[in-house]
Amino acid sequence: MTFLPLLGAVGVLLVPRNQSPYLALGASLMPFIINVWLYIDYLGKAGTETFAFLINQPWIQDYGPDKLDISFILGMDGISVYLVLLSTLIFPLSIYFSMGSVRTYLKGYYSLMLVLQTGVVGFFLALDMLLFYVFFEMVLIPMYFLIGIWGGKERIYASLKFFLYTLVGSLLMLIAIIYLCTQVPGYSFNTNYFTLLEQVDMGLSVEKWLFAAFALSFAIKVPLFPLHTWLPDAHTEAPTAGSVILAGVLLKMGSYGLVRFCLPLFPEASVAFASVMSFLAMIGIIYGGMAAMVQTDVKRLVAYSSVSHMGFIILGIFAFTEEAMSGAIIQMVNHGIATGALFLLVGMIYDRRHTRAIKDFQGIAKQMPTFAFIFMLTVMASVGLPGLNGFVGEFLVLIGSFQSPVIGNIYPILAATGVVIAAVYLLWMFRRVMFGPIDKEENRQLTDLNRHEVGVMLPLVILMFVLGLYATPFLKQISLSAGPLVEHVLEAGGVQAAAPAEEGVVEYRELPAAAAREVE
Repeated sequence: MTFLPLLGAVGVLLVPRNQSPYLALGASLMPFIINVWLYIDYLGKAGTETFAFLINQPWIQDYGPDKLDISFILGMDGISVYLVLLSTLIFPLSIYFSMGSVRTYLKGYYSLMLVLQTGVVGFFLALDMLLFYVFFEMVLIPMYFLIGIWGGKERIYASLKFFLYTLVGSLLMLIAIIYLCTQVPGYSFNTNYFTLLEQVDMGLSVEKWLFAAFALSFAIKVPLFPLHTWLPDAHTEAPTAGSVILAGVLLKMGSYGLVRFCLPLFPEASVAFASVMSFLAMIGIIYGGMAAMVQTDVKRLVAYSSVSHMGFIILGIFAFTEEAMSGAIIQMVNHGIATGALFLLVGMIYDRRHTRAIKDFQGIAKQMPTFAFIFMLTVMASVGLPGLNGFVGEFLVLIGSFQSPVIGNIYPILAATGVVIAAVYLLWMFRRVMFGPIDKEENRQLTDLNRHEVGVMLPLVILMFVLGLYATPFLKQISLSAGPLVEHVLEAGGVQAAAPAEEGVVEYRELPAAAAREVE
């Protein structure tokens, strides 16, 4: 499943140019089919907190004086399973959309898309620190070229900015990984995730430095305010499929990295930095929304909305309650679906009008009723309308954050204003684009979505309703992994649930730092 797209990328370079899109679509779609089959099998393993479908093959063992111990370890649990499903769905949809819009350098374009898919899926499955880093870096190169070659007028500037931001953060993380993996008892260099969890013990000051190195790299990827400045440029200049992948799955690499690596490996530091991360998340929610309100480019507006929505995810992660953590994880999926759909819709109208300025659109609902209906559903999902997928995650994040034992109520209170701000800028944009008299002749010539475009949007629309109306089964799977993670962080970080003062009420108390290290 992980390397099928990589094999497809090689095949794309070998077949005739006119066959490359079809081979790319098949190579991208096969992992999704396999993943659906694995997911059905995974549901049969419900009730277990361990990783499913674990692959553990030695790579480099007992080599050299440092006794290098590096393995090829892949696996999925309740935290990663839905992100892998999302990734393997978004890529074939993006490639299918590109078949109607990309006209130049087809072999290079589709091969880079498939290499990117391998990197993303491998990242969400990797359970070896070095392998995880390889996949993390593997994503950087193809995305750089996708923006730089097939992007807009400012594509060189945007791609270079994306590359430099991500590279600086990843180099800091590499230094932290090297140091961390040398701390395994027995004078070995061990990159096994499970070994690091069980055997590495370090002082709080060292843990804080390592957490900072990891968190900075992931915060750039999210992106978390004030490290977000690369995102609007990258989104605006990227080709439509690039924007869909960037918003749909690449941003989730940052939030997933925090959940998978920062929290379990550095629990005390995670608790210590919880207020800082929550404060930045809250600022990002409000700032991203306010910035979106003043945008005149519809694609740039959607880009700033991602800064705001990703802030909710970070707030949920560092609230350290099961509700908020589960809400943050499912919101990663929901944001990928809704925002990915928004970028697809923006790309469809851009292909017709070759402009993204909001002032150039007015009254197009009359000419494009199917487009307007799907656009309305997608906007409502992004706003968080109950019954659609965007509501569930944000609601759980806010409820769980109010119950947080480590951050104050001021953060979720202020973050809740982000929901109102999102409704303002998204509904304002929708009204300006869809309604009113048609005052430009070009808009009178617009044609509605064709079958190809409806086929791209249909799976995402279905998922908006499924995850909005039937979220409980998905949340149960997520909580099997999210709940123990929260307990581990709180215990190691010196915060422990006390006996309930009365039935249904749980109180929290903070332990002394020294005592916290003794909690098992």
